[in-house]
Amino acid sequence: MAFLELQGLSKMYGETTVVTDFRLSVAKGEFVCLLGPSGCGKTTTLQMVAGFVPPSSGRIGLDGRDITDLRSNRRGLGIVFQSYALFPHMTVAQNVAFGLEMRGVATAEKSERVGRALDLVHLKALEHRYPRELSGGQRQRVALARALVIQPPVLLLDEPMGALDAKLREEMQIELRALQRRVGITTIMVTHDQSEAMTLADRVVLMNRGRIEQIGSPFDMYEQPNGRFSSTFLGKANVFEGCSKGGSFLVNGLSLPVARGVPAGAADYIVRPEKVEFAPHDAIVRGRVSARVFLGNHWLFQIDTPLGAMQLTHPNSGLPRAKEGDEVGLTWALESVHVVARGAES
Repeated sequence: MAFLELQGLSKMYGETTVVTDFRLSVAKGEFVCLLGPSGCGKTTTLQMVAGFVPPSSGRIGLDGRDITDLRSNRRGLGIVFQSYALFPHMTVAQNVAFGLEMRGVATAEKSERVGRALDLVHLKALEHRYPRELSGGQRQRVALARALVIQPPVLLLDEPMGALDAKLREEMQIELRALQRRVGITTIMVTHDQSEAMTLADRVVLMNRGRIEQIGSPFDMYEQPNGRFSSTFLGKANVFEGCSKGGSFLVNGLSLPVARGVPAGAADYIVRPEKVEFAPHDAIVRGRVSARVFLGNHWLFQIDTPLGAMQLTHPNSGLPRAKEGDEVGLTWALESVHVVARGAES
């Protein structure tokens, strides 16, 4: 039985539909990321779960109880916003204790729980500091401690690392995932950052235009995208429109390899850039390098081919031989190809 159940949630503002028929079952202790571009409805979905926004239709169940019509302060959920929303005039310990004070927790118990929460996020030594005296990462951990100290059944995170720089963001992703696993709390996080979703989530819910496009583990979604949007939003992909016919796949008059059993008809031919390799001989397609970009741990090539522009990534094992303007051959393994019928996405 699901711990958190979202059944057919929809939200409309007048004639504008923001979220349509959102359905998701979340297991106890699971970490789920709602991923998608700005305006896709992910934050509105989180706000409906939090109780800040009433759904136009649908139901929210938590541990067997219907909480659809409960006010937000009666749901007992832990929430961390992008801004962290810390009180500037309160110390770290006072910020963390705020939710307990609102619930009338006795002083001795409150002190003990605040201490445990600060230990959990490694901030006990900074309990007397004010938010202005903390780094961005430390403020985020205070916000997490404040959300966790009330012992919520579900933790809701709304772009919690959006204000951090890239290096700190990466460090905090690892720290947040380790913390979530230690506590074992059911967590739903909103993000537009695909690498963040893949780092943190047990499952990713990819949204677009108010609807769910695909749900799955990060690995499964990356390796088995259900169409053009999924393949290009969750990582880079070479996607070519074509037609499957008679055991081959035709793009611009060229025949590309496909596995047996691919259904006939109009489809997208998808292969990830890291699956493409340079081929001195027996190339599937030939082209000319139009760009070569150094990205630290790998090189990114763009190659103009009869199929269209293709991308290829190459591990950084030194300066690659292929340079801009060179004619090259390209190949990829049959098992690296994913063919999706046109219109297969939800």
